Amino acid sequence: MISFVGAGPGAPDLITLRGAQRLAEADVVVWASSLVPRAVLDHCRPDAVLHDSARMTLEDVLAVFAAEEGDAAVVRLHSGDPGVYGAIAEQLDWCRANDRAFEIVPGVTSVAAASASLGRELTVPTLSQSVVFTRLGGRTSASMRPGEGVAAFAPAGVSMAVFLAGARPDELQDELLTGYAPETPAAVLHRVSWPDETIVRTTVGGLAEAMRGVGETMTVLVLVGDALGDDDVPARSHLYAPDFGTAYRLPSDEGSTAGRASRRRSG
Repeated sequence: MISFVGAGPGAPDLITLRGAQRLAEADVVVWASSLVPRAVLDHCRPDAVLHDSARMTLEDVLAVFAAEEGDAAVVRLHSGDPGVYGAIAEQLDWCRANDRAFEIVPGVTSVAAASASLGRELTVPTLSQSVVFTRLGGRTSASMRPGEGVAAFAPAGVSMAVFLAGARPDELQDELLTGYAPETPAAVLHRVSWPDETIVRTTVGGLAEAMRGVGETMTVLVLVGDALGDDDVPARSHLYAPDFGTAYRLPSDEGSTAGRASRRRSG
């Protein structure tokens, strides 16, 4: 079995229980030292064979898969969640073509860890009920469809997480300003949940300067949107509002009557 495991954002205790179990059972682990802290490998057995994929090509990784017998427990350890910029699609194609059993073990995304570190919800009523995950094109712009990317999504004004943009601060700021106001809150996060985590709060108008101040180009995540602001939320969620009924709870004027009837039946 080949298990594609999400390592989470970095902290060893932010991997899922299932992910930690797969590492503990693994005979072979392929991991990227450039993206996953070595501390995450503490979940592995001492005799597990480790391959650092930081300098490996896809073909090198597939060669590791091919060299192992089908009953070997192989873990391909990806940063964050494998389903978000994990580059697992071509590996899954190989597994299917070679009749190799595989599974995907989800992981905590860096965006989830970032919102936690910032102490902010990204989907606040009347501010943003959507979150866009995107990136700049750069050298791999051929991977992006026409009309896709930061500038394309910016006019929506919703919460946005921008990956893989640490080396191009001015380009990112310019694309964001096509849709967001300069005073829109933003945050630059480097190695979120790692021991050396860096968080810089800024605005879209000051984003490029803030990114240069962080001084890093890899594992940089940028969050943008009004939901990141310091003001109290302008509208509460309907989900727990007393006057809003759900399939599990009647509005307050009916719920009080139902509650009394329930107590009479039980008492």
